[in-house]
Amino acid sequence: MRIKLLILLLIMIPIIINAKNITVGSSGDYLDLGSALSNAKPGDTLILLSEKHKVNQYIQNINGEADKWIVITSNPQNPAMFEGGSTAIQLSDVSYLKISNIVFSGQSANGFNIDDGGTYDSPTHHIIIENCKWLGMNATGNNDELKMSGIDNFEVRFCVFENGASGGSMIDMVGCHQGKIYGNTFSKAGSNAIQAKGGCKGIDIYQNYFSNAGQRSINIGGSTGLQYFRPLDANYEAMNIRVYTNQFVGSVAPIAFVGATQCSVINNLLYMPERWLVRILQENVNEGFVRCSYNTFANNICYFNNSANNERGINIGSNTLPNTFDFSNNFWYNTDNQNWNGPNPAVTHTNSILNQNPLLINHNLAYKIEKNSPAVGKGKKFDFVEFDYFGEKFNDPPSIGANEGNPPISDILNFSNDIDNKNFLSFSDFQKFLASTKDRHLELIIYTLTGEELFKGTLESQLNLENLNFVKGFYIYSLLNNTKIKYKGIIINN
Repeated sequence: MRIKLLILLLIMIPIIINAKNITVGSSGDYLDLGSALSNAKPGDTLILLSEKHKVNQYIQNINGEADKWIVITSNPQNPAMFEGGSTAIQLSDVSYLKISNIVFSGQSANGFNIDDGGTYDSPTHHIIIENCKWLGMNATGNNDELKMSGIDNFEVRFCVFENGASGGSMIDMVGCHQGKIYGNTFSKAGSNAIQAKGGCKGIDIYQNYFSNAGQRSINIGGSTGLQYFRPLDANYEAMNIRVYTNQFVGSVAPIAFVGATQCSVINNLLYMPERWLVRILQENVNEGFVRCSYNTFANNICYFNNSANNERGINIGSNTLPNTFDFSNNFWYNTDNQNWNGPNPAVTHTNSILNQNPLLINHNLAYKIEKNSPAVGKGKKFDFVEFDYFGEKFNDPPSIGANEGNPPISDILNFSNDIDNKNFLSFSDFQKFLASTKDRHLELIIYTLTGEELFKGTLESQLNLENLNFVKGFYIYSLLNNTKIKYKGIIINN
């Protein structure tokens, strides 16, 4: 698995005048989260003590401001826990909240529920959930670890989801819009790891790892009662959902398009599923609803055996329009049949690669392709897919799959530092720059000159590179803002 030194900070240092740190717990300023939030002001940070906290809390109408978010956090080395109960926390009609470093376990309804209070014209908005962990549900039905209904402008990042309810999802979204789900791990799901339905639109799901993540690891769409759609007049389950640079290991089917339109599944690895690689379905057949159509499946490595050769890898249900799909530049390798006759022809395929070994390398449970893989340089360029699962930049044309087999490290070596325009920065000078940088959400990645990733973390953490015991030599760094490189260069440890 990728290096997980991503969130080391307990709290952000408040820089807002009059912002307060509020402790919550048995010896804190307030006994429970609800009481603390009812007295919190924009810009305040609520620090949950490292203990078990009160569950079954319903909290509403808590709002930060665009430049004064309310932060709910705890010690990442010894995080606060919400154990048991029906739902640990339900937040309704809230905005500008960041929730980090919390553990949820053993709920019987939903683990953590965030919604718009049923007021569809005033969604909950600007929510960040970061570095949290769900250990499992005390339920077997349609019960979700993280339930989100009517949420706009959100991020779920660097979280761990385990042991989902057999009939539920790990992240279930109904009518959510303009969101990002990235850097998370999902293992042992029930029905789904992620589901986006009920009018979900404009959500990016990238750089996640899925292990045995249920019946449909990602359910792009679904079946939603008409009264639950956001907006109410949406005639699609899911639109413009983009799934890219993820790794899927196992599950019954990694990808399902269900009542979805204009959605994309790009540059992923689908490794050894149990029954299918892709499903194309229509579950909502109400009059006027868009049928599953005009979706894209491209640049994916499909690595499987005969158990996933049902319907030649692609399950197509009734009331769908498979002939409108774009399946292009995909790599299909059946380990049991070197003369496999190819994927389901009911979908039009272009530039497929069949019956060649992609040369996968196991890399801490995830996979990379070798530099001489036949998948290198055979992909189709998509502008929004800039970085791979490991944070490396894709070439143009890119490799097929979740990682760039031949990352352009040479490009990085050919420029001087963006910081002070120096050829090389010492570790101490670079540390000073990091400490002075105001944008603490930047992500730092450090590589060896051969491209091996050594460190990955946000500037919110109190980084001390000199304590990381790098050997003497040269290193490449990138500072990224939401996967976009802002600074890059070379540092020297001498």
